Amino acid sequence: MHQILHDFVNIFVNMINEIGYLGIFIGMFLESTIVPIPSELVMIPAGIASAKGIMNIYIATIVGTLGNILGAVFSYYLALTLGRKIILKIGKYFFIKAHTIVKIEVFFKKYGSASVFIGRLLPGFRHFISLPAGLAKMDFKLFLFYTSLGATIWTSILSFTGYFIGENQDLIIKNIKEISLVILIFSIFVASIIYAYKKIR
Repeated sequence: MHQILHDFVNIFVNMINEIGYLGIFIGMFLESTIVPIPSELVMIPAGIASAKGIMNIYIATIVGTLGNILGAVFSYYLALTLGRKIILKIGKYFFIKAHTIVKIEVFFKKYGSASVFIGRLLPGFRHFISLPAGLAKMDFKLFLFYTSLGATIWTSILSFTGYFIGENQDLIIKNIKEISLVILIFSIFVASIIYAYKKIR
């Protein structure tokens, strides 16, 4: 398993070396659509490439964030335009099960507009949270605000994780579970604060 992860990291680092910031943008754009690519396999290698001096960590983070936001906007308008039935039909061709979309719709209804921000930080939700927002015809300005906030936080965490670990890729491979757990705990912490604030209001 470690060897497989090591190969994946090397593939994405090499891809980023070849096509640079455009590769980051495309990867993070797709990460926010119904063709999800794990953002960890885009932004962590981008951080590693920045540590090697191949690119600038701040530009890489900004480009990744913009790609993530535009991908979310694309999904939002896709759902808004096509509707629920067609989204469910299309989803199966991209290995998205109907019950997954239903589950995220329930999550959206429960937490309202703030679910867009919370969902951007939660694995399993972040790829698809734009769909129920579009289906519910959520106010676009509010959607854009919460999406941008969540995407900025998530992308920054991943890129700077890769940057500070630097060229020691084995450290990422050996501690990938721990890194994912820390990110998940942080996401839950932020989500809990948002939920508590909403309850108090």
